[in-house]
Amino acid sequence: MSKKQYTYIPDKKVCSNKIIINIEENTISHIEIVGGCHGNSQGVASLLKDMCIDEAIKRLEGITCGKKDTSCPDQIAQALKEIKESKN
Repeated sequence: MSKKQYTYIPDKKVCSNKIIINIEENTISHIEIVGGCHGNSQGVASLLKDMCIDEAIKRLEGITCGKKDTSCPDQIAQALKEIKESKN
């Protein structure tokens, strides 16, 4: 079973400043969102635990925050897309 940890630095437009993602095979085993709203970050991380990378991308990509063209969830999707591309 392959486990790997990835660190992603989000776009400066969002509140979070680092996203740490642990992947086992093609599944999210843990996410830590540093910075931003602690409650929302914990909720999103909990919902994504044990979710397939592709499903998480599908659910999160394109979510915006206020007038910004991105959000912390969208940045998670971008991180997961980079992880997926790096595995190929």
